Order: sequence, then structure tokens, then C-alpha cells
Amino acid sequence: MPHTEIQCRVRALDHLVLTVKSIPDTVRFYTQVLGMRGEQFEVADGSRRWALLYGQSKINLHQKGREFEPRAAHAHPGTADLCFLTDAPIDAWMTHLATHQIDIEDGPVERSGAIGPIMSLYLRDPDDNLIEVSVPQV
Repeated sequence: MPHTEIQCRVRALDHLVLTVKSIPDTVRFYTQVLGMRGEQFEVADGSRRWALLYGQSKINLHQKGREFEPRAAHAHPGTADLCFLTDAPIDAWMTHLATHQIDIEDGPVERSGAIGPIMSLYLRDPDDNLIEVSVPQV
């Protein structure tokens, strides 16, 4: 039987984990400001955890000091830099963020996204993670 080489490569991001100071504050920000869905889920050991769902991905949340194993070697609030794509126009986001009293740190500014040019706004979440909200310019 001939040997067939399989290409080992990732194809998508399923989830990432954020270590946060306050799960309720984080869930409130990401649901009210970014339109994600907060959801508790049960894991194999019966414990319940929080996640933020959007598109086909999710962000699992770990409370600082009560992280689940395995975990990042140096998990700390405020160490992430995340870019999220949106279909809403940048002007609508500027109005929406002002309504929620969220400061825009930078933007609108042109950037290079994974598949082409994007127009971005930068803001901070409750843990001071840098959040980039971007509209593809394709």
C-alpha cells in the first residue's frame, strides 16, 4: 500500500481563552458593546464555565486566580490584542461606542487584515485588552 503524506495544518480558530479580573464585567462588555452572546457551559467534570460566542468561534473566560488547567504559562488580564471583523459601517460603530461611553483609542484607520485591507477602530475592554473592530474594505 503506498504511503500518502497528510498535510498537517490548522484551518480555523475554534476558541481562545481570556483571563479576566471579572467574568460578569467581561460578559457585560462583550455582549452589550460587541454584540456577542454570553453562555455558561458544562464541561466533562460537571463544572460550569463562561464563554462568549460570535460567528463560528468563542472566547472561553478564566477568572484570574481560578484558571482551569491546562492554561497559559503566564495568564494575566490585559495581555490580549484582538481584532474582530464586522459588517456594520465604521460610522455606526462610532455612534454605538459613544452611546456605551466607550472611548475610541485610535481610528478610524486603515490596516492590513488577514485577507485584505480593513478599516479599524481601537478600544479597550474592562481588562485593558486592546480590541480592534474592523470592516473589510474588499
